[in-house]
Amino acid sequence: KLLEAAKAEGGEMTIYSDTNEGEGLPLWKIFTAATGIKVNYVRGADPPLMARMMLEFRGDRKSWDVAQMGTIDKIPPQLLLPYDPAEAKNIPPDARDPGRRWYGLYANYNSPAYNTQHVQAADLPQAYGDFAKHKEWAGHVAIDGTDSEWLYAMVQYYGEDKATALIKDIVAAIQPVTTDGHLAQARSVGSGEYWLSLNNFVNLTMNVKLAGGPIEYFALDPVALTFGAAAISVKAPHPNTALLAANFLLSKECETFLAKFGRIPTRADVESNPPGIVQAIAKKKVITVTLTPEAEHKWQKRFDELFKGR
Repeated sequence: KLLEAAKAEGGEMTIYSDTNEGEGLPLWKIFTAATGIKVNYVRGADPPLMARMMLEFRGDRKSWDVAQMGTIDKIPPQLLLPYDPAEAKNIPPDARDPGRRWYGLYANYNSPAYNTQHVQAADLPQAYGDFAKHKEWAGHVAIDGTDSEWLYAMVQYYGEDKATALIKDIVAAIQPVTTDGHLAQARSVGSGEYWLSLNNFVNLTMNVKLAGGPIEYFALDPVALTFGAAAISVKAPHPNTALLAANFLLSKECETFLAKFGRIPTRADVESNPPGIVQAIAKKKVITVTLTPEAEHKWQKRFDELFKGR
């Protein structure tokens, strides 16, 4: 019945996504093949997409139906429609927004990574404090300049004073380079431009590894966890189609497809690629992080003070 209602809306929809075209476009071809519904795929980085969504909302424009992004929890809730997809029962509670406005379809675990041609596994830190013992890595370690969620998890785990002192020691010893873009950073470590990531998304590390890059992650306490999630616009021009598409994103078929690219599924009945990532990370202290826009601003300011000196 939902499919019939969706087709009655015109047989098309628009999705805003931060997923790269290699994953996103083939995925929506599967949806179109199964439903006959045309998908207008708008891909972009999170900040410009979120700014666009805000402008369109304020202008009362019905521009998009579904968003698939890693920063959906930062979008003001009034932009998103509460909904109850049938497939939500197959994902864990921490991957569901308490307000029912978004649902996680893949997990972004935060963890260091290293280039296996520049760093030996035997030399890897056993705790974050060990990074400060490797002054020979100075200038060869990267961290994304927006890793406020990771910083928040560090403070939750160590306490504010200890986390601050630890990070200051790391910065003084190895002078991490702040980069722009998690995927670009993963590719840079895979190419050897940087030897290690102080922190990055495990799924992006695996994306580069699956493409043949000499890169591997190693989990340390704490592991910050965020989600790539699906949401529906409160002003969706095709509301029934949006419900159908958002439910599809949480399906076993969809998460299995995304796992081929290194995405880490939220469904327990879908294995990661390579297998065992979730089980290995679960041995560490995993802290789920969802920050309001105000909280993110606070922690980003603190991150800038620690890593950029401003």
